[in-house]
Amino acid sequence: MILSGAEIVVETLIEQGCKIVFGYPGGQVINLYDALYTRSDRIQHILTAHEQGAAHAADGYARASGEVGVVIATSGPGATNLVTGIATAYLDSVPMVAITGNVPNSLIGRDSFQEVDITGVTLPITKHNFLVKTIDKLADTIREAFKIAKSGRPGPVLIDIPKDVQIAKFPYQECPVVEKKSVRKAKGDKLTRAAQMIAEAEKPYIYFGGGAVTADVSQEIIALADKIDAPIGCTMMGLSAVPVDHPRYLGMEGMHGHYASSVSQDEADLIITIGARFSDRATGNVAKYARKAKIIHIDADGAELNKNISVELGIECDVKDALQRLLMLVDEKQHPEWSARIAALKDAEKAQFEKVTAKDRITPYALIQETAKHTDPDTPIVTDVGQHQMWTAQFYPFQSPRTFISSGGLGTMGFGLGAAIGAAKATGKRIVLFTGDGSFGMNLNELATVTAENIPVVIIIMNNKVLGMVRQWQTLFFQKHYSNTDLHVRKTDFVKLADAFGMKGFRISELSELSSVIEQAFAENAPVLVDVAIDQDEFVLPMLPPGGCIEDIITERGDQS
Repeated sequence: MILSGAEIVVETLIEQGCKIVFGYPGGQVINLYDALYTRSDRIQHILTAHEQGAAHAADGYARASGEVGVVIATSGPGATNLVTGIATAYLDSVPMVAITGNVPNSLIGRDSFQEVDITGVTLPITKHNFLVKTIDKLADTIREAFKIAKSGRPGPVLIDIPKDVQIAKFPYQECPVVEKKSVRKAKGDKLTRAAQMIAEAEKPYIYFGGGAVTADVSQEIIALADKIDAPIGCTMMGLSAVPVDHPRYLGMEGMHGHYASSVSQDEADLIITIGARFSDRATGNVAKYARKAKIIHIDADGAELNKNISVELGIECDVKDALQRLLMLVDEKQHPEWSARIAALKDAEKAQFEKVTAKDRITPYALIQETAKHTDPDTPIVTDVGQHQMWTAQFYPFQSPRTFISSGGLGTMGFGLGAAIGAAKATGKRIVLFTGDGSFGMNLNELATVTAENIPVVIIIMNNKVLGMVRQWQTLFFQKHYSNTDLHVRKTDFVKLADAFGMKGFRISELSELSSVIEQAFAENAPVLVDVAIDQDEFVLPMLPPGGCIEDIITERGDQS
């Protein structure tokens, strides 16, 4: 059938299984929006308050579902407003297709109204991008974009479509959903060597990242840990892949990781790394990282092997296939002395926690645990970026994969509300968003989207009236020079703000109010906001100082102040 370019775009999205797109209309995508209008019975469009919110929504949709998220924006400022969202997805390996309109081909390069070279702008933060200059390439370009976005190590792809290409007519022929590109299988000799290294180890430690979530290898990780008697730790992006109550699971390691997890990794003689990239927040001083350990690194992206940390054995491969085959090669082992050491570290961590946790005021731990009483194991938990993010990563009792949705690599404040919208649309479930007053202030305009779409999100603001994480650093490392981190001068009343946007708001100021108000919030069958006052001097601990190593770990404020 003969269709316009705009109609071909929408038909190809539907063909590729896209059910929901997020975006904001404008002059250079008005034809595309007309095609969406006439096909609204087959594909839903969510209008956000800002293009950045739309990009984060597409990101949250992809993280929660494992499918490709799609966002649409017009040219110029519409396209550039996507950049932070695209970069967020790129740094966290999230499959996304961003579609932008552009001025007609005849006007490109002439400084036309709302013209920008968005393919040039986004080149460093996309897996690939396309400028489609002729309509005959349009449908196949979209298909290729979906294939690239979800293959191997996933990531965002941008397609820029000039307006004349959207208007032109061309035959459209429906095609099947594109399959992921096949990933190489691990070589047998490498897996044999890995099994030998495991057999020789006395203190093995399994360490996984976001790649384990993408590869869906939760059961394989647990099975390997049980078979070789090893503890399990993870990066922040790996959270939710293994239930927190699993006896072998020690939690997140790194700058704000659990004490037992970080120390165990430092003392291990073998680290089996699965889908992690050894970022600076995870390793600290690379010269002092894992000095006692040999490292096996299993990853879908060969570029990560030996990039940040030199390893004894790097395996670029299909991660799930490699772990399944490795399980057949390793023998069962017991490490009683190592297990006893792990138990002692867990006891030490518990004692540290009891020492620094107040019982007479609202603490992040108490708030998170009270909230968790009202959620299901598969409830998606979204965060913004800052102290609240780290407290959630440390304390929330995750049980199911893809239930932790947060910006890791880019650390994007303002990510959470858009991502919560996307996660809700992907799962149909009630969402919890943990945020801080600083992060929430960046994109709170998306409350308009939340109420318009009746998104079932419980927004919990940890309100300490400061930029908490920066202030923590200023306290510990900058002689308490609180330069521009005090938000007391802001007069924003978040409860009144919720009312202004058309949703119910609650306030918690005292510990005695915590249980009853959280219960009331979850009783609402609609979006709801809870403004919770917490102490501005509440710290995220433990903490490895930037560039530090395990010997420098801070477990209480007295260690530095």
